[in-house]
Amino acid sequence: MKHRVLPLALACLTALAAQAQGLRPSGGAGLPRLPSAATALAPTGAATGAELRQADYIVAVVNSEPITNNEVRLRTERVLQQLMGQGAGVPPHEQLAKEVLERLILEKIQVQLAKESGIKVDDYAVDQAEQSVARQNDVSVDEMHRRLAQDGISKQRFREDLRNQLLALRVREREVEARVRVSDLEVDQYLREQQRDAAPGKTELNLGHILVKVAENAGPEEVARRQARAQEVLGKLRDGGDFAVLAREYSDAPEGPNGPVLGLRPADRYPELFVNAVQQAAVGTVVGPLRSPAGLHILKVVDRTHGGVPTVALQNHARHILLRVGAGLSERQAAERLEDLRQRVLRGQADFATLAREYSQDGSAKSGGDLGWAGPGRYVPEFEQVLNALKPGEISQPVVSRFGVHLIELLERREARLTQREQRDMVRDTVREKKLDEAFTTWIQEARGRAYVEYREAPQ
Repeated sequence: MKHRVLPLALACLTALAAQAQGLRPSGGAGLPRLPSAATALAPTGAATGAELRQADYIVAVVNSEPITNNEVRLRTERVLQQLMGQGAGVPPHEQLAKEVLERLILEKIQVQLAKESGIKVDDYAVDQAEQSVARQNDVSVDEMHRRLAQDGISKQRFREDLRNQLLALRVREREVEARVRVSDLEVDQYLREQQRDAAPGKTELNLGHILVKVAENAGPEEVARRQARAQEVLGKLRDGGDFAVLAREYSDAPEGPNGPVLGLRPADRYPELFVNAVQQAAVGTVVGPLRSPAGLHILKVVDRTHGGVPTVALQNHARHILLRVGAGLSERQAAERLEDLRQRVLRGQADFATLAREYSQDGSAKSGGDLGWAGPGRYVPEFEQVLNALKPGEISQPVVSRFGVHLIELLERREARLTQREQRDMVRDTVREKKLDEAFTTWIQEARGRAYVEYREAPQ
């Protein structure tokens, strides 16, 4: 259960919303916001009305399946939007179109391999992906479909693209994960390299962040109201309030994969305002409110390190019930069974641990589904994302992952100083992630070499 999915597979989930390159975004900040039109949600191959009026043609054939010029053009526009949004340099159009075509070829190969291997994605998994895209773009599923329809993108076409993205994700997980092992020697080597390369005085910080937005043109009364709100949060924190809980209640900042915790990174990758404010603050200290053009910021020093290995982390203590899917049990059927168990617990008719011992199909069943304490990155992203959104005592809706379908209960959450073993586990995850990148590159090159690819006309 505690295995981290490879970064490019995680990127595939990001592509469910952005439909851009399929590459993991820097910082892992989650899915991008939905723009005024539905262009950021447009699936690969779905053209707007204006695009459909232009002549389309085949630019490449991958094992007898075509890729059209409209597909390349639509994806190229999406990549351009992302590059400009990130302030990155934009390559010449012809070069970018060629790179996008190559990415589409690789994606097509992965989907074909998944189907040939018998990998399937049923409607329930697509439903969850669809809900995730809508939720992280701050719209309802119905509103998302309405915006897509305005651009001529049908619900059926969009869902089929989500299904293909999930197929590609699952074949990568199955084919690449098995290739990667991390030895104790590799962990030791990484630690030595971190100590050797750490520049004197170079600090890495992990900060918790709560933002109370203040509009740039806000009048004195509105500014006073927002300041009072920030002071209210600060008072609750200093009275012992839970930072993650208060962030969910008060913060206007988009929540990342670790909730309000921004993650361990070099101090120079944080705003100078933040770094200066926490320079003398001890780990665990709350600082603020700090004023910026965005509003009022409240920070918590979660961790500070000079060696690249965190010493403090936000940990979750959870338990779950896992049903594995297969020929006799679909994801939807498993979800319906788990929802029935969830309702029994909520009505007080059954105990979660007792049900886990009876129904759960993994090694945690004998301990009532208890997974113990775990920090960031110890679970696959779809599991961890749901877990981080729970409050202690809450039980999730059924959640699909590569292992099956889960029912998750968060028992406790804490901020803990890591033991040496826990630090090594985090280093092992880091090394594993790097090796997964390398293994994916090798695997996809091999798959590309075996595929039949015929180039036709150049994309425009």
